[in-house]
Amino acid sequence: MSTKGDFRLGCDVGGTFTDFVLFDVVSGQIHIDKHLTTPADPSVGILTGLKGFSRVAEDHVARTRLVAHATTLVANAVIERKGAKTALLTTRGFRDVLELRRHVRVTTYELWSDPPKPLVPRELRLPIDERTYSDGSILRSVRREEIQDAVQLMRAAGVEAIAVAFLHSYVNPENEREAGRLLAELAPEIAVTLSSDVLPQIKEYERTSTTVVNGYVKPLVRGYLKNLDDGLAAVGYTAPLRIMLSNGGLGSSEIAAEFPLRLIESGPVAGAIVGRQIAQALDIPELLSFDMGGTTAKACLIRDGALPITDELEVARSKRFTKSSGFPVAVPAVNMIEIGAGGGSVATINTMGLVQVGPESAGADPGPICYGGGGVEPTVTDADLLLGYLNPDYFADGSMALNTEGSRSGITKTLAGPRGQTEIEAAWTVHDVVNETMAGAVRMHVTERGGNPQLATLVAFGGAGPVHAYNLASKLRISRVMVPLRAGVLSALGLLVAPPAYDMVRTHKVPLTGFDATTIKAIMAEMAESITNLLDGLGAGGTLRFTHGIDVGYIGQSYQVTVPVDAAPDKGEIWRRFADMYREKYGYFYDDVPAETVNLRVLGELVGGELELLELPSGESAEAVPAGRRPAYSARHRAMMDFAVHDREALRPGMHFNGPAVVEEASATTVIDDGGQVEVDRYGSLVISLEVEVRS
Repeated sequence: MSTKGDFRLGCDVGGTFTDFVLFDVVSGQIHIDKHLTTPADPSVGILTGLKGFSRVAEDHVARTRLVAHATTLVANAVIERKGAKTALLTTRGFRDVLELRRHVRVTTYELWSDPPKPLVPRELRLPIDERTYSDGSILRSVRREEIQDAVQLMRAAGVEAIAVAFLHSYVNPENEREAGRLLAELAPEIAVTLSSDVLPQIKEYERTSTTVVNGYVKPLVRGYLKNLDDGLAAVGYTAPLRIMLSNGGLGSSEIAAEFPLRLIESGPVAGAIVGRQIAQALDIPELLSFDMGGTTAKACLIRDGALPITDELEVARSKRFTKSSGFPVAVPAVNMIEIGAGGGSVATINTMGLVQVGPESAGADPGPICYGGGGVEPTVTDADLLLGYLNPDYFADGSMALNTEGSRSGITKTLAGPRGQTEIEAAWTVHDVVNETMAGAVRMHVTERGGNPQLATLVAFGGAGPVHAYNLASKLRISRVMVPLRAGVLSALGLLVAPPAYDMVRTHKVPLTGFDATTIKAIMAEMAESITNLLDGLGAGGTLRFTHGIDVGYIGQSYQVTVPVDAAPDKGEIWRRFADMYREKYGYFYDDVPAETVNLRVLGELVGGELELLELPSGESAEAVPAGRRPAYSARHRAMMDFAVHDREALRPGMHFNGPAVVEEASATTVIDDGGQVEVDRYGSLVISLEVEVRS
């Protein structure tokens, strides 16, 4: 896959920092860097940050063979309502499906907890007098005159994107295809999205919502990727740009531009990829991936070395963590939870006089007070600095000095003074509150997946993750924490671990009694061929591997479970696996109720060319010698005390030491309280043992 001297480049754009990783394929050397994100146009921050690698590899631009990128642009655009002005063409009589939703109350007893307003206002939901029956036969075809009238109305309204979602187009897309052809002819300047291309499967509301979200962000993502592509080319990069998709695989910039909704979880999922690799390498049955950056924290429960995939993803939830309060995006994505809690989360006093942290964030501009960028509201980073967890002279590889007095003044004025606390008490309150917020969200995420957080190993990364991991684990009663090497930029490293991948879903609704293995095998083979053509266009090495699944449910139920199957599925085996999975999820199973297949799923991955974890040379078992000491806050003793300070560069496999301690590295800081025991494993990870009671 590589020639001598090749480089691979990973770039992860976060809300506060943009992280960079440059990997030398021959030497195995990894260079890292961090720069503040430029929210107005993230491509500017990317191109600025890349210049830093010229210091360590002068000719890396010409020798880079892969540029892998993850971004939160799509999710942020939907949350902040910064997408394109979008219209919806829908079957006459069904223009209100976006507001009718599923008739599910967000919270049963809260009258005013409403879902977000549709991305397309009613006056831009345009009914078309066409109709396809559920069996695929067409009653009425699309008429050119109606599309012309719709185009005239949309142009007058300044529409930039069109979503087309006709009834039963997942069975027969002919009417949608004709509408798309006419729109391309009559309004070539407007971006068009067809539901039969985005999500050819049953469930009208989910299919329409997903199509609308794709159309809403399409012009924005196209413009962003073009700016980035042009900027990389202007600098001299000739390597193809690959984008992290929500399913944990890399896709081309062309796929990302056409189906931008597949980037909804692009940024968060990159870190979970490394979590999966660690779980597989160390044979960890239950691993809790915990990524805390400047704006958000992400958690993902990885069981038996497999990423959890869901098609029940929602974006822009109007009520935090609550299902059915956001826009469904029913494409396959890694199942994780995002929490509005990061280093930049703002701390305030609410109406009850209690400290509240987040979800508002200072982000990169103006940033926390200690960054000196104009921020005036105290944040989690300001609190961590006062608690002694962060070194003001060695932050982000020493690229910026932190203003301790500014943090002290802000916390005293906003929090400590009004609450009658000392500055340290107020700072600890901020640290503890954000940990409690994250612990509550993690408990819910793990419980919903049938897990027990106490039985998991917590793998912490991100700029703020290792600072909070120990005290978070203590709240969750987790006894083992791991902090991998280069923890602060691990998501960027995950981009080099992830294989190129693409998945497809197609509805095939048939009672299990009429199961025809030959037909299903043929449909899946056709889907695999389409995926092969897409992945062949990436020009990447590796072996193409497929995994298959069938959504199975009881006839009459609206929801199914995805049963993994072989390329040649067997009806008896499907029924047995369905029974096991249904019973595990719901606690019971009806063997006398007929079931049916609903959707067929195929995932293709190019495996074998990605970066692998490498073991480090073994060192002698010895107690690590600290590089210095400084006062920091101990949660165990509720007071400032002397902490040993270790340089991560000096730690070797086999070394061990005890808390209280702080471990500093270029991209992150790890905090271990009194009672914690640390050992460096063969991959260079810090393995921290906590004194907690584990209950099975």
